[in-house]
Amino acid sequence: MADHVSSTGESHGSVGSYLTGFVLAVILTVAAFGIVMSHAMSPSGTAGAIALLAVIQIVVHLVYFLHMNGSSAQRWNVMAFVFTVLSVIVLVGGTVFIMHDTSINMMSR
Repeated sequence: MADHVSSTGESHGSVGSYLTGFVLAVILTVAAFGIVMSHAMSPSGTAGAIALLAVIQIVVHLVYFLHMNGSSAQRWNVMAFVFTVLSVIVLVGGTVFIMHDTSINMMSR
């Protein structure tokens, strides 16, 4: 089945592409659930494995469902996404840093 191209030139995925994304998403979800339920890792190892699976899951969703790739047609979308991710990292990282620093410097300790 060929990819459908709308009148604006945007490429949409085929049914096979969506099914591949769905199967990968289900596998990653089941893997994360299995890691937690098996208690095979330490708590920090479990958190790290789930974080890794979450990042992979995000990439699967971006590629198979949001159709983000390195093509020239997607360049502005990818740049906007990267800017958003970096902004969120700065915002969350700065907030955590400020809250930690405030907690360390409070006299209630």
